[in-house]
Amino acid sequence: MSAFVLNEIRKGFYLDSVALMRLSREIASAAGVIEAALMMGTPSNQAILRNAGLLDGEVIAQGNDLILAIKAESEAAARVALAEAQKALDRPKTSSTGEAAWRPRSIAAAVKAAPAANLALISVPGEFAAAEARKALNRGLHVLMFSDNVSIADELSLKQQAREAGLLMMGPDCGTAIIGGAPLAFANRLKRGRIGIIGASGTGTQEVSCLLSEAGEGISHAIGVGGRDLKKEIGGITTLMAIDALDADPETDRVVLISKPPHPDVARAVLGRIGNSSKPYTVCFIGAASADLPSNARFAGTLREAAEKTLGNGRSIGGKFDAAAVAARLPPRRKAAQRIEGLFAGGTLCAEAQVILAAGGRKVASNAAIPGVPHFSDPEAQGRDRIVDLGADEYTQGRPHPMIDPSVRDDALRAALVDPAVAVILLDLVIGYGAHDNPAAHLAAVVAGRADDAPVLVASVTGTELDRQLRSAQIRLLEDAGIVVAPSNAQACDLALAFSVNDVRMPRYANTQ
Repeated sequence: MSAFVLNEIRKGFYLDSVALMRLSREIASAAGVIEAALMMGTPSNQAILRNAGLLDGEVIAQGNDLILAIKAESEAAARVALAEAQKALDRPKTSSTGEAAWRPRSIAAAVKAAPAANLALISVPGEFAAAEARKALNRGLHVLMFSDNVSIADELSLKQQAREAGLLMMGPDCGTAIIGGAPLAFANRLKRGRIGIIGASGTGTQEVSCLLSEAGEGISHAIGVGGRDLKKEIGGITTLMAIDALDADPETDRVVLISKPPHPDVARAVLGRIGNSSKPYTVCFIGAASADLPSNARFAGTLREAAEKTLGNGRSIGGKFDAAAVAARLPPRRKAAQRIEGLFAGGTLCAEAQVILAAGGRKVASNAAIPGVPHFSDPEAQGRDRIVDLGADEYTQGRPHPMIDPSVRDDALRAALVDPAVAVILLDLVIGYGAHDNPAAHLAAVVAGRADDAPVLVASVTGTELDRQLRSAQIRLLEDAGIVVAPSNAQACDLALAFSVNDVRMPRYANTQ
């Protein structure tokens, strides 16, 4: 069946990337629409749209122009969808009083309207993000940069400028933070408390903060630093400043540091600074077996372990959850079914799954491979468990992130459900601000009607009872659909291990005492 592609260019019309992703998802769900995307007209975005078959002929657009791109089953369906997108874009924004809300179009105007503000959230195309961040720093504002595609040279320059001014430069590609109880970007509603978090990984920060909050503890601040801060080129500038900030904060008693393994030189600098702190630290370098820690720090091999060690006093996540016992109650797997298929929206949750499955003796491959795990493109990846990060560029080019649009996972999930080699499908749901309104209902609809001998579905939900999606309601929907829900992503992986091997071996992690 041929498709009809329709485009519109709005000159000088800007919306931040999260708003565009959410609107893209809404338009894509309209009747007769195959795919839809609303993106700023930067060269990189135009390439993404063209590769996705969403541009009709030659498009003339600049970086500050908005491209509306719709692919539909018919011209009529495309024009109806375009009209709905136009209405949504033209709809006046309203304030809490119901009146039309004025929104500043520059940082200067925003500062003038809110002179007491001390932080700017930057969410613009990467080509413009560094310039906007510099404007904010020049006005004495801390910066959270949600934008990605910023050069590492610009990141270093911005962080050096921020350090000289005593300001935090969080990001680029900083997906979550909680400052003084205020959630920023993708974040969750959490209990306030005395635990601080420093995170170079967005969903890792969300998972640990939610596990702590649901266990009855609270978060003082969760400072995101961006995924490259602990690389050698950046030197951990924001991480070191975050340690200083939380050390000086009287409302913070304990701190968790979450990151992929840093460059060795950066690790030494960061761990040396932690050693000078009077506060206890839990250090979680996802993918590292251990770390040379100072006496006031403990190593955690997984996000769940990081939460449990921060809780202390032998407190556990998930209470009496017993993966082996749950696995024993599940129906036997098909004879040929041996593989575990992980389909993750959260990049750090994907990394944690690789750590746990590999530690449990499984041979694992991934498109977002941790150290020691082959990439899908490597010959040795053949026949291994497949652990997929669906938030990676190859799945999200021209489409919203799977936390916003869970349909990104649908095709891969349907394929895994009928794959005779797959015994277990591992899934994550991440709720909270910015995420889909009801991801569990969407997932339940996709797996409804699966065969009786389909792979076992195991999931976890990253979120809290304070989130608008309500974690317990999401869990109930999943369980009603026959999906086994574990208390954490790590325990979901433990359950997959217990079910998929005859000689059940639960993973052991380095430095767990």
